[in-house]
Amino acid sequence: MMSGAFATNNAMKPLTFIHTSDLQLGMTRKFLPPEAQSRFDDARLRAVHRLGELATERGAEFIVVAGDVFEHNALEKRTLGRALEALGNLPVAVYLLPGNHDPLVADSVFNRTHDLDGVMVLGSSDVIEVREGVEIVGAPLKAKYASEDLCAKALAPLGPTDALRVLVGHGQTQSRTGEVARDTIDLDNLETKLADGTIDYVALGDTHSTRSLGDSGSVWYSGSPETTDFHDMSPGVAGGEVDSGNALVVQLSKGRAEVEKVPVGAWVFHALHFEVGGGVDVDKLLAQLRAYPDKERTVIKYAIVGTLGLEDTRRLEEGLAELEPVFASLRERTRLMDLHLEPGAEELANLPLSGFAANAMGELAAAATGGDATARDAVNLLFRLAKEA
Repeated sequence: MMSGAFATNNAMKPLTFIHTSDLQLGMTRKFLPPEAQSRFDDARLRAVHRLGELATERGAEFIVVAGDVFEHNALEKRTLGRALEALGNLPVAVYLLPGNHDPLVADSVFNRTHDLDGVMVLGSSDVIEVREGVEIVGAPLKAKYASEDLCAKALAPLGPTDALRVLVGHGQTQSRTGEVARDTIDLDNLETKLADGTIDYVALGDTHSTRSLGDSGSVWYSGSPETTDFHDMSPGVAGGEVDSGNALVVQLSKGRAEVEKVPVGAWVFHALHFEVGGGVDVDKLLAQLRAYPDKERTVIKYAIVGTLGLEDTRRLEEGLAELEPVFASLRERTRLMDLHLEPGAEELANLPLSGFAANAMGELAAAATGGDATARDAVNLLFRLAKEA
């Protein structure tokens, strides 16, 4: 029997837990070659292990995963087995919320978690007492697309409480289309429920970048603990996954949440834009790519805009060809590429070509200058062969 004094003290004890989401275990990226995809799979499992280490380091009582634990409900047997093993080996209890990728439907992957000690599925909006004075309320998706604000539905029957109560939800607080959507989470409603003590923290998933919402400091997207998509680094652009690869350490007391963002991911996905006009720009471009420290865990897609002569084009293409197999993936953003070849008169005059070869080079160079990619490749090949000769 718990004494009254102990129960009161335990109820007043601050809470520390880990907030994460969008593990999407089993995710594939079509632009990764098989060996890189294998390393990407392992990194997502290692991120789960790192969450456990973080929980131990910070004295966290549990971990909440706010949706999209799995990439989908039809994972390959080996992938699912490894994922369940990683979750079952976590050193603290973990609460899993079904999201839009892994909704709680008849063939749900969550049906395989029942025998895992310490792994609980937030399959309803019933209040779960973690310990005296600590509660979790989930807003699970039971279909791929929700037809209402599931967070508002979960909170509707609840009132203010002296307990520390965490709401775990998955979805957007603003419609991506700009139109009013029935499943959009009402942020103002969440802030009202935080203010009156119905809840004390809202752990959200779906957005893969870490982000604080509203004015209370108690509504957060944790973002994915391992990067899944590109951060667009183009000048004047701040799009895509601008801050993924993190987990949140939440220290919660009644009416106050202290949230710390902790990096846990290992992969980098960058979308780059380069403007070139000569050899100096080519040197800078190649130097930037060579400076990435962990190329085997780095995915780059790039766009190059500008005009180069024969020698600079050759150096650029040779440099990119040298780097391409070193990165997990290094590829052109084809629709944004606008690189033109414009041989200088001196470059053409100095080539050891005559007769038909010289005429062919002149015609190809003119076509390449006009933007013909095939002609550009032919000019580069003929230029290289001439230089070797």
